[in-house]
Amino acid sequence: MRKIGLFGGSFDPVHLGHVLVAQAACEEFGLERLIFIPAAQSPFKPESKPASATHRVQLLRLALAGEPNFEIDAQEIQRGGTSFTIDTVRDWQSRCPDCRFFWLIGADHVPTLDKWRDANELADALEFLVIPRPGQEAVSAPEPFRIHMLKGFPLGVSSSQIRERVVAGLPVKHLTGSRVAEAIRNNGLYL
Repeated sequence: MRKIGLFGGSFDPVHLGHVLVAQAACEEFGLERLIFIPAAQSPFKPESKPASATHRVQLLRLALAGEPNFEIDAQEIQRGGTSFTIDTVRDWQSRCPDCRFFWLIGADHVPTLDKWRDANELADALEFLVIPRPGQEAVSAPEPFRIHMLKGFPLGVSSSQIRERVVAGLPVKHLTGSRVAEAIRNNGLYL
């Protein structure tokens, strides 16, 4: 059975922490592919207005260039509106019925899994690979969710910190990679 990782999020902007945890997930769980899925709009951040979908996908392409096991799936952006994980999972299950799916998730979201749309179906369809924050205690998932903690590469950086640094005129290239930092600067993003 093929193992496929799905990594949803706003990626606003993508940063090296995203890439490192994706690599850790592939190594630790033997994932054949890892799919980055940028959200159109997070149901948990309805007030948030991310950078344009075009820019976020462009930044993902730059960050993932040369990574043969990483792909981008823009289906949530193409659907528009609020992005729900279950819709994306159903699509992937129809594309690859013989695959075993894993969803990468930040540890801070684990306690709310039972609040996600069609939570029981989601719990049956996926196993969750939990991305710890440095210094954060272990988390437990609500029943019936199956979680596995990632061990490698936790990096204490967030997209919101990067946006704050851009506004303050501080460099971000060591957090995003130089190509992503250059595209942020050239497109005047997050100012």
